Amino acid sequence: MEWSPQEDGLREILTLLKESQSPDTATQRAVQQKLEELNKFPDFNNYLMFVLTKLTSEDEPTRSLSGLILKNNVKTHYQSLMPNVTDFIKSECLQAVGDPSPLIRATVGILITTIACKGDLSSWPLLLPSLCNMLDSQDYNVCEGAFGALQKICEDSAEALDSDTVNRPLDILIPKFLQFFNHSSSKIRSYAIGCVNQFIVQRSQALMYHIDPFLTNLFHVAADEEPEVRKNVCRALVMLLEVRMDRLLPQIENIIEYMLVRTQDSNEGVALEACEFWLSLAEQPICRNVLTNHLSRLIPVLVRGMKYSDIDIILLKGDVEEDESVPDKEEDIRPRFHKSKTHSVKMGSISENGTNDDDDDDDLDDTDDDGSLSDWNLRKCSAAALDVLANVFRDDLLPILIPILKETLFHQEWQIKESGILALGAIAEGCMTGMVGLLPELIPYLINCLSDKKALVRAITCWTLSRYSHWVVSQPHDAYLKPLMTELLKRILDSNKRVQEAACSAFATLEEEACTELVPYLGFILETLVFAFSKYQHKNLLILYDAIGTLADSVGPHLNKPDYINLLMPPLIHKWNVLKDEDKDLFPLLECLSSVATALQSGFLPYCEPVYCRCVSLVHHTLYLHMANQQNPDQFDAPDKDFMIVALDLLSGLAEGLNGHIEKLVGNSNIMDLLHLCMQDPMPEVRQSSFALLGDLTKACFQHVRPKISDFLPILGQNLNPDYISVCNNATWAIGEISIKLGPDTRPYIPLVLNQLIDIINKPNTPKTLLENTAITIGRLGYVCPHDVAPMLQQFVRQWCTSLRNIKDNDEKDSAFRGMCQMIQVNPGGVVQQFIFFCDAVASWITPKEDLKEVFMKILHSFKAQVGEENWKRFSDQFPPALTERLTALYGV
Repeated sequence: MEWSPQEDGLREILTLLKESQSPDTATQRAVQQKLEELNKFPDFNNYLMFVLTKLTSEDEPTRSLSGLILKNNVKTHYQSLMPNVTDFIKSECLQAVGDPSPLIRATVGILITTIACKGDLSSWPLLLPSLCNMLDSQDYNVCEGAFGALQKICEDSAEALDSDTVNRPLDILIPKFLQFFNHSSSKIRSYAIGCVNQFIVQRSQALMYHIDPFLTNLFHVAADEEPEVRKNVCRALVMLLEVRMDRLLPQIENIIEYMLVRTQDSNEGVALEACEFWLSLAEQPICRNVLTNHLSRLIPVLVRGMKYSDIDIILLKGDVEEDESVPDKEEDIRPRFHKSKTHSVKMGSISENGTNDDDDDDDLDDTDDDGSLSDWNLRKCSAAALDVLANVFRDDLLPILIPILKETLFHQEWQIKESGILALGAIAEGCMTGMVGLLPELIPYLINCLSDKKALVRAITCWTLSRYSHWVVSQPHDAYLKPLMTELLKRILDSNKRVQEAACSAFATLEEEACTELVPYLGFILETLVFAFSKYQHKNLLILYDAIGTLADSVGPHLNKPDYINLLMPPLIHKWNVLKDEDKDLFPLLECLSSVATALQSGFLPYCEPVYCRCVSLVHHTLYLHMANQQNPDQFDAPDKDFMIVALDLLSGLAEGLNGHIEKLVGNSNIMDLLHLCMQDPMPEVRQSSFALLGDLTKACFQHVRPKISDFLPILGQNLNPDYISVCNNATWAIGEISIKLGPDTRPYIPLVLNQLIDIINKPNTPKTLLENTAITIGRLGYVCPHDVAPMLQQFVRQWCTSLRNIKDNDEKDSAFRGMCQMIQVNPGGVVQQFIFFCDAVASWITPKEDLKEVFMKILHSFKAQVGEENWKRFSDQFPPALTERLTALYGV
């Protein structure tokens, strides 16, 4: 029997569909409830399908809505639908693919792909052959509807289509799609390319087999009059660049010419897709060879692309100069993600590459010169392309760029001047060497632009100046740093919110570069930042916390002066008291307080108790919600664990800053039990932060950690997994701190950790920070239990020495080297093969403590005595001259 609807059932559903379009929330809620009830009737979904495909008397939005509700039901309840219901929906879908209405066709397409995703393609064997046949229909609606559905299936089920080795649908589909590249309808052409594009990145076998006809057909439609088609052509070429460069190479000159034209396409969507090509090309080894001759045409195009379009300016309210008193819309404030604490070793002055591991904060993707519009657009893509090309071509770009910069930077039209300032910032990293000669003239000009009458010019100037802050700080202060700081601080108090934001971010970058150079100006800086508290709207307050936290990180204990504390702490503590426990604004505030507590040290004591107690309660509350959710997932939502992570990190900051002063607070709370639970949390970031806190508490008040050691160390041992770099790093560091405090009592725990640590230090491509922490911890274990670790010396001594040669002299390095020396005394044979590396590591010390220096001397001289003069000479002739000099001067060998 074929299914048909009952009149009253149909009426009820139509009423419901009409009501669900009402703006009233109470009506909406009632509709939701009614829908839940109706879902209990097996044929409710048949009614929805009937309204979508058969009830032509109804208006299209209502019919489409019926289909979308059905789609959600399929998504949620697919497995529990009766087979006769799913069969009915499937056959109706296939009949309605060619509905005369574009809206209904599109809705049917969405429904089809949802069923294919949920139920797996193999359970609907008729689907692909039916759609494939429909492509040949003379009825445009049927062909277009089938293509619409196929494109959605290719998007959602690309992997399933490719891995279906039974029917190999792609062997039929790809050649089929290729036939439609020159169809008379532009929409069909665009669909056909869009379908094939889904299979490029995963290098589908069927597509690779047809790669030549695919390219031939792409070039045929390259100049299509329809923007969507051109967009898909550009998209395909950008992906092929990464996947099949070998096939593009013979045509690369023509492709570059084509992309140059397309990057200037009148349709901004096409221009943006084409501009991505330069970003991709810059990552390819052949970039320099193939692009050098085109730079003189490409660079001006990119700089032109950086200009704000008229639409941008309208959307950005670029003509509104003063908006500081306009409250922010909540939806404009992007969610913040807390970056959990990682323990790292301070780098020595002899770093090989002279670069900081983590200074990529000022990437071009962050140029939120247009906060609310932070979507990717042609301006940002052009700037990012110029940035990566500057990194490829370095100063060779400047002969082309400097004339363009001269023309744009001093242009009368503010939009052009603004794009010149953006370009100047974009090349800061790649062309720094060549720019140095021009900066004495350019920096004062830019500082002057900070008071331009256009807010958008002031904002971009903040960013560009921050990209050159490294140079500014290296010059005499009076020349550039002082005037820059004075003007930037004024911009922090600008009457335009976008400028405030840009100035705050730029100032944070300047703080990181200048560090303690800012100490003489601290009073002036703090007065400005504190005044901004009373002035800022919601969104910029969050950025202000960052600027204050970075300042504390940069100047450290210099902040610990009564005048500074009295300026800074009242507004921070006021915010702290006003915010509720579930307010996400706590994240940046807690991060900021953590930096401030670490910097102020004893100066934070008057504030520490309420802050400590609240952090413990945030951890406790989150753990409680987590357990409730585990036991009753239907009743309790999973909590946002960021609250707990940030609280653990602030507790670390307190432990680090207050040191022994935190002992009483720890003794009066249940933090050790909570920490034991956090260390076993399924979420890596929670474990990462709890191990950091464990290490800091071990240093600050070991008497409270000690009773739990037999619970903690096995957990630390289980987390020495380098797949979770930061978790592993913090666990390693904590083990080292605990061993120093435990001394010889560490012995029973060594088998739990030593083999994993040796594996990590020998693993190729282990990140630098993890290597350094691992080496220090192995050294510390050897210091407290030399007889247990020394037998393994040969397995790690070389990596150990090379990991620690680049870090600064400090206590961690000191204890690690003492451990190494004790192990060498226990097992001298373990170091013989690698002795040159030990010599090099010893020479990396600038000023070792006297007793450590004596131990070094003893080991070097006894080695020399053992091998004899002649062998020692042969051995030491392999040393680089600098090493020989240092060892002779310091240790007389």
